Amino acid sequence: MLALSGWARHDASGGRHTEAGINHFLRVDGKVWRGSAPTEAGYRELARRGIRTVVDLRAEKLPPADLARPAQAGLASVRLPVRDGQTPTRAQVDAFLAVVRDSPGPVYVHCGAGVGRTGSMTAAYLVRTGQATSRQAALRTLAVGPPSIEQVYYVLHVSPGDSDQPPMLVRGVSRLLDAPRRIRASL
Repeated sequence: MLALSGWARHDASGGRHTEAGINHFLRVDGKVWRGSAPTEAGYRELARRGIRTVVDLRAEKLPPADLARPAQAGLASVRLPVRDGQTPTRAQVDAFLAVVRDSPGPVYVHCGAGVGRTGSMTAAYLVRTGQATSRQAALRTLAVGPPSIEQVYYVLHVSPGDSDQPPMLVRGVSRLLDAPRRIRASL
């Protein structure tokens, strides 16, 4: 995955952009931005840039203070929890598309690092809205950082009318190989 991400960074715009408390801060299109979980200053920067809604993909248990930060910056907040290393369900993608459609302004979507879950959701968004093919979306996702095997498979197989989960074998192998990283991240 590291090699694929390195290759993709040379072939697509993405990756290491940092903005006042947000890593991997990138514009997806005219309505959606993506990146890592913002700091307090990051939420203020989003509001300053005109972002109106924040979609948080983290499934981790978060302290109430973290959950209150978007509202403190004047932003609407929606949680669509996806477990680390995994992919959004079709219902979650549909809900995200509805949030983007109904938001009175730009939407910012994030997970923890702004790589795998965020990349999966924004790739599904781009493909489902007809703005990219699955291969183009995969290249953009890989350019930001190395997602899990499950997430790469998902992005490569999403279609304009479909965002189903990868087969059980792909999910099992991916989760087994990704377990050490997830364990380290939870410590």
